[in-house]
Amino acid sequence: LNFVPTASRPDCLRKTRLRRMKLALKRTSKRAAGCAALFVLVLWAGMPGYFQIAPAALAKMRIDQLAIEKSGGGAPVQFTIERADTDQEKAVGLMFRTELKDSEGMLFNYGRSFEVTMWMRNTYIPLDMVFIRADGVIHRIEVRAEPLSERVISSGGDVSAVLEIAGGASERLGIKAGDKVRHMIFESAPAR
Repeated sequence: LNFVPTASRPDCLRKTRLRRMKLALKRTSKRAAGCAALFVLVLWAGMPGYFQIAPAALAKMRIDQLAIEKSGGGAPVQFTIERADTDQEKAVGLMFRTELKDSEGMLFNYGRSFEVTMWMRNTYIPLDMVFIRADGVIHRIEVRAEPLSERVISSGGDVSAVLEIAGGASERLGIKAGDKVRHMIFESAPAR
């Protein structure tokens, strides 16, 4: 008679646990691979849209000059601005920018007066939004709009343009509602 030793109970439990762990790992790996494939598919599907927006966000728009005359007198405040004239330029605006000097900004020209709404989606820096009536007079200023916020910011009345400048710049430069913006898009508008 040959004696064949049987595995001890702890050995059996260890082997059973090992098999279960291997099986769980195999299932998890399949799920992870499926998730990764889905992620790549979604990413790939969204790429054409990214490539349409990214160059516009990285490219500079038409450069222009603008001045704001303070209603209380004093030297006008000069800005070098980019003009957002097309719908795509307006949609991108200052998204993805990481800096903006107090002497720089972006002018959104709408060509007609209506209540304008803006937001800060994909905008990494705080901005002041200067809402301007058709005659060039500043209607109101939204100071330090919160970066990356999707809160809708309204002009609070009919305006034909919005000037976005660095957050807090309007306070630092003494710009207020009632000041006059000098730029060619306001020159032909009748005085109010």
